[in-house]
Order: sequence, then C-alpha cells, then structure tokens
Amino acid sequence: MTTILDLALPATAALWGATTGTLLPRAAYRFSAPAGEPWRTTCPAGHPIRGWLGRTPCGDCTTTTRTADDALAAPGHGRPPADEPEAADGENAPQGPPALDDETVTGGAGGNTKAATTHAPAPAPLATATACAALALALATGTHPELIVWLLLTPVAVLLAVVDFRVQRLPDPLTLPLAAASLALLGVAALLPEHAGDWLTSLYAALALGAAYLVLFLVNPAGMGFGDVKLALGTGAVLGWYGWPTVLLGTFAGFLFGALYGGALVVVRRAGRKTAIAFGPFLIAGAFAGLLVGAYTA
Repeated sequence: MTTILDLALPATAALWGATTGTLLPRAAYRFSAPAGEPWRTTCPAGHPIRGWLGRTPCGDCTTTTRTADDALAAPGHGRPPADEPEAADGENAPQGPPALDDETVTGGAGGNTKAATTHAPAPAPLATATACAALALALATGTHPELIVWLLLTPVAVLLAVVDFRVQRLPDPLTLPLAAASLALLGVAALLPEHAGDWLTSLYAALALGAAYLVLFLVNPAGMGFGDVKLALGTGAVLGWYGWPTVLLGTFAGFLFGALYGGALVVVRRAGRKTAIAFGPFLIAGAFAGLLVGAYTA
C-alpha cells in the first residue's frame, strides 16, 4: 500500500535537485577555466562575478558566443584593474598557472584540452539533470538514511560532470571535498538505524579505486588525468557503501559509457582514435548507475 511518505519522499528529492541545480550555473562558469588559468572572476564582457551560487550577474552574458579575446578587445570592457580585488567573496584567484598536483586536466595532455566555453550553462538543463538524478536515487534508496548523503552529493557530482565536459578539468576544490564529505557523511549514516551499507567497505573501496586509477594514470598519463584519480576516491566511497560487487559494477559502467561515447564520436567523425575526451562525466555516470543498482538491491 502506497503511503504519503512514499509519495512525499521522491517529490521532496526532486524539488531539492531542481532547487540546487538552479544554483549551479555561476559555479560551473567560474570553474570552467582551462588548466593553468585562475578561476574566472569576470563574465565574457568583463563584468565582475562575485560569489559561486546562482546565475551569472548579467543575463546577456549567459548567451554570448564571443570569445574571451573579442570581449576583452571590446570598447569599455576588460578585466578589473590590477589594483582592484577580482573577487569579493574572500577567495583570491591564483596568479599564474597552478602547480601540477593541483587541478589537473583530465583526458590527457598533448594540446587536446577543449577551449574554454565563454558562456555560463543555462539553469534549466542543470536543474533538470539534478532533479532527475535526485528523484532516481530517492526511488531506489527509499527511507534508508544514506539517501540524505546521496542528495547532498548529487549537486556536486553534476557540477563536476559539467565542468569536466566543458574544459576537461576536475577542480580540486570539488573533487577532494567530495571524497572527504562522502566518507564523513556515510560515517554518520552508519550510526543511524536502518542503514543499508557498510562504512569500512566505503573506506577500503575509496582507497582501492583511487589506487587503481593512480596506476592507470602512471601507466598512461595521456589517457587518464590526475583529476580522475582524485574523483575516484569519492566515487569509490559511495559505491563501496553497498559492497564490492557494486564497486565493480559502477567502475565497469564508467568505462563502458566512456567507450561508447568515444566510439560514437569516431563513427560520426567528430573525433579520432587518439582524441582525448573528458572521462569525469562517465566516471560519475558509472558510479550513479552502480549506486542505483546497489541501493535497489540492498
């Protein structure tokens, strides 16, 4: 028999996803800077952008297709003077390229990094994607306490997928906190009644998957970015909650999705066999698929 809770839980999850998804465009735009460049502090027209949540300040700039060079060359536009602060949120943009062990390009080097997208993503697609993911997780997980963890992590995962797809970069301010938050929140969930997972397996899976991706990175740096290694810590943690079969399923699904996408690009002649693609979105998609199966069967 369907209860009010059975109906309210998915609806609440979808509402949460839609609400948080609408807050992602500004962060997606600011983080979508090519490797070696600081996070964006101005729109393509040179207007300063403050904060990380919500839309970009000027509506016209969300749809502009001008390049950054064109915008900077336009009369009356440009970056703020050097003696003025570039951000008002207390975080100073780094000067010059970051160290190699900071934010690392995914998908390899060799000049294949995408050119930076010069406009912010529209709120509607982000809200829809986040709402659909949250709804699916709620339907699969039910009233188990780990659902709260999945809902809190979903917007970050969507943001990471968008940024990596745009510029082949997985920012440390997102990947490393995601891994830490996953383990910390699941540790709390393990203390609550009716949880359906194991925290120690999450910890071991995070370390194991991170180590496996590190080996792949060391063997073939052109095919696996160090950002993927850091992201694997977080995906390993969430997959490990439901056991090692879920870890294997989610990992295999990620490589399968990536291979299908790359193969499709080759078929339509939009990429060659050696073209680097962003693997982060597929790593996240595989983890999402594994998480749904693991939650449903738990």
